[in-house]
Amino acid sequence: MTRYGYARVSSTGQNLEGQISQLKGNGCETIFQEKMSGKSADNRQQFQKLLDQVVENDTIVVTKLDRFARSTRDALNIIEILNDKGV
Repeated sequence: MTRYGYARVSSTGQNLEGQISQLKGNGCETIFQEKMSGKSADNRQQFQKLLDQVVENDTIVVTKLDRFARSTRDALNIIEILNDKGV
């Protein structure tokens, strides 16, 4: 069981440190991070790597729901993938 974190900001001028600090404070052992817009799932390469890496009983932590998904439909699709994997 691994506790993963995911941090993302929308532009290179923004800082990830606040999110990373919160994720570490929540016991995340590995943190995937990226600086780019989340409007397109194709842009979120680190998030895709995270989804590919997690296995049954792992946990994913985000600081805000909008870091995880861009819409309700997007969230439901990702949750279905994670449920299928037992995450």
